[in-house]
Amino acid sequence: MDGKLFSRASAEVIDLHRFFADWFVAARADRVHFGRFEAAMGEGLTMIAPTGQILDRKAVVDHVRASRATCDDGFAISIEDIKPGWQDGDTIVILYVEAQLRGGKHSRRQSSAVFTTSSSAPNGVQWRHLHETWLQVPEH
Repeated sequence: MDGKLFSRASAEVIDLHRFFADWFVAARADRVHFGRFEAAMGEGLTMIAPTGQILDRKAVVDHVRASRATCDDGFAISIEDIKPGWQDGDTIVILYVEAQLRGGKHSRRQSSAVFTTSSSAPNGVQWRHLHETWLQVPEH
């Protein structure tokens, strides 16, 4: 297990979710640059949303771009229980739980993400695949 690759990928998971916390909140959206997000999303990215929907890179980028400033100041997101999964060469799987508070409703999702190294990406890694599964569906 390459500790440096795990460290870079873990930092990317945490930093990207900090980006989301700022990008989605109207009062903070002007503090972040969308190019950071685009640089982190690798070509050929796929995402399986907690609902089971499969999204390609364009759909993910378009959705995040359109979601700018759509949350109130109470929006919060945190990463829990981050750990390495499989690794080989310049590719690693990271496992983590994403917890959100949005509109006063809590949710949690188990996530697994595949990263590859990239010298042009934030933290030196790009997202290649993301799979999210509900642990706690947002309360109604």
